[in-house]
Amino acid sequence: MDRRSQLIMTGESYLTVANSAAAEITIERSRFIGHCREVASEATAKSFIAQIRAEQSLATHNCYAYRIGNGESPVEYFNDHGEPNGTAGKPILGAIQRLNLTNVVVVVTRYFGGKKLGVRGLIEAYGGAATQVLEQVGSIRRVPKFTIVLRYPYHDHQNVLYRLKQFEAEVIANQFNEGVRSEFLVPVNNYEALMAVLQALPELKILSKNL
Repeated sequence: MDRRSQLIMTGESYLTVANSAAAEITIERSRFIGHCREVASEATAKSFIAQIRAEQSLATHNCYAYRIGNGESPVEYFNDHGEPNGTAGKPILGAIQRLNLTNVVVVVTRYFGGKKLGVRGLIEAYGGAATQVLEQVGSIRRVPKFTIVLRYPYHDHQNVLYRLKQFEAEVIANQFNEGVRSEFLVPVNNYEALMAVLQALPELKILSKNL
């Protein structure tokens, strides 16, 4: 089972990358290209890693790290992809940690330039490439949210919208068939209070909750 976005469901805000980006540095003729993007799960992180490896299939190495979750035990993983142990993936993860980011994956692609850099040189190169792309893209603070899907009669529509608005809910979609089927995005720290209100509406049915 993928340890997915419920790991961030603490209700506390967190910093992640503001966008996807790539940035390149050259050290002793070796090219190091950092790629990053925001992710909400390990599955999404692994998909991005596979995408970069396919796009950069002629590269000498595609090393990576990701960090997911803003609780006490975020998921952290790194891979050296053939570089000496601890010289690539770990410094990439270190760059993510130093900037206090989460829900982010970074892949650093290396095209070998003909000169070996040594252990210290590799650590500095991979860490530097990761830091450069993360600083270039910038950060954004996000509030964890969950989705909830409701079904209720037409005559309750305005009342439901009013009540959900009190909990900072955002309408994602409305379907009007036999009654109303609505999907909302709601801050996690409003979860318990919202559930109490919804359970007091006798004709409303909660179809799903995605934490």
